[in-house]
Amino acid sequence: MAYALITGASKGIGKSLAESFAKRKYDLLLIARSEKLLAENAEEFKKKYGIQVQYLALDLSSGTAAKQVADWCKEKKYDIGALVNNAGYGLLGAFKDIPLEEQLNMMQLNMQSLVQLTYTMMPLLQLHNGKSYILNVASTAAHQAVPYLGVYSATKSFVLSFSRSLNWESKGSNVSVSCVCPGPTETNFMDRAGMSNVKKIAKQAERFNMSPEAVSEIAINGMLNGKMEIIPGGSNKAGAFFSRALPKKLIEKTLVSLYKPN
Repeated sequence: MAYALITGASKGIGKSLAESFAKRKYDLLLIARSEKLLAENAEEFKKKYGIQVQYLALDLSSGTAAKQVADWCKEKKYDIGALVNNAGYGLLGAFKDIPLEEQLNMMQLNMQSLVQLTYTMMPLLQLHNGKSYILNVASTAAHQAVPYLGVYSATKSFVLSFSRSLNWESKGSNVSVSCVCPGPTETNFMDRAGMSNVKKIAKQAERFNMSPEAVSEIAINGMLNGKMEIIPGGSNKAGAFFSRALPKKLIEKTLVSLYKPN
């Protein structure tokens, strides 16, 4: 079976996406920073699903990471049937208060590394004998500006726009491009972003949280069906609709009241 390569595959949505592929008997290539978690996941999936699982511990925010991944795949002669660009994170706070270096690192991982990996892996996806897939992970934050998550929401808007463009460019080839836009999900995203200790955000998340397993199954089914944009969950679909239908100023004013830390 072809390999599915998943970034950010050590935990959260990334691990659940890997398991969704494993259920469909894809072999797996897992990429993340934590070698310990990757090794544990690899052993778990091998035992549970009887598939091949390889992993590479790597910091994808490095400018050379994409080439390292592509060179690894070429050297091992892996048949790549799917690429999932899931690695990414957010930072909550006023733009002026978050160190610039941290914001630039987030931009590198969320956007530039994603583009670099897509570019370097595209030739390998085209070599696959059959349909191959790219799934980029954005966010419901991609649909509007989000004050106090300004750079993060801008990176996810980029991911969505890039994915939609690449979908059209890839028509007529064996590569199908999709983008999934999850809303609140039961992962460590909020802890990493510094959002968990903001009570109004935590309370909102509790009301609308989806499990990473549910998000992943919806994402993979949509990807395999060639869907361009995938929005898991009814409330998230409604939010995306209203972000287009309502005045931007009204949406942004509402988000300020939710995401302003103090």
